[in-house]
Amino acid sequence: MSHARKEYTDFERLAPDVFAAVRALGQFAAKAGLDKQLLELVKLRASQINGCAFCVQYHILQSESLGVPVDKLNLVVVWREAPQFSARERAALAWAEALTTMPNGVSDEVYTQATAEFSEQELTYLTSAIASINVWNRFGAAYRWTPPPRRQRADAPAS
Repeated sequence: MSHARKEYTDFERLAPDVFAAVRALGQFAAKAGLDKQLLELVKLRASQINGCAFCVQYHILQSESLGVPVDKLNLVVVWREAPQFSARERAALAWAEALTTMPNGVSDEVYTQATAEFSEQELTYLTSAIASINVWNRFGAAYRWTPPPRRQRADAPAS
């Protein structure tokens, strides 16, 4: 794509109430105690599926700041074939894909896998995080938000 139609900051300025609601929905899962690294992996995977460059870059940067290994980030797109992911991460990623694509709803297999790894409350909050990132992706992809730049740490050598 050639350029942004609107930017992330335009969304916050134009519809602050919608921005606040979507942001709040996305924060509930972490506040409820779900692992932040796991949530970032799920948000990254949904963003990859939805083709939102802004959100892919944003969640890579967030994941890195939380200490998610680079190899794991590189392999999220092929998580089924990569041994780096735990059973809980696999269940969350399968749940995220099912809720993001939803061609025929959520299969019994994916539901069973998710409920084996997450309590009812955890799965409800995980679902809210996935719903939120899908909303963000709709805005980011529709308006072609420019991906956020990688900020160089002050103590890192210049490249």
